[in-house]
Amino acid sequence: MTWLLAYTPFVDPLDLHDVWWLTLAPLALGISIAYKAVRVPTLEEFWKGVLVMTAQIIMGMIGLGVLVYLVIEVFFGL
Repeated sequence: MTWLLAYTPFVDPLDLHDVWWLTLAPLALGISIAYKAVRVPTLEEFWKGVLVMTAQIIMGMIGLGVLVYLVIEVFFGL
């Protein structure tokens, strides 16, 4: 019963080990919004820039994952 009274996120984090990759899109979106909010001079193309940067972050992370897989499994897995 006492565990319902207070949730401490840093002491008892959510168990997302099986679906950790689902957190990539919201994290990339948040980073893109914060970066573009500081960098763009006008808000005319703000959301377009945010979506492009979000896609770049996600594609970059996928590319890095593939690269690390290739290095570990193909080159060192002889």
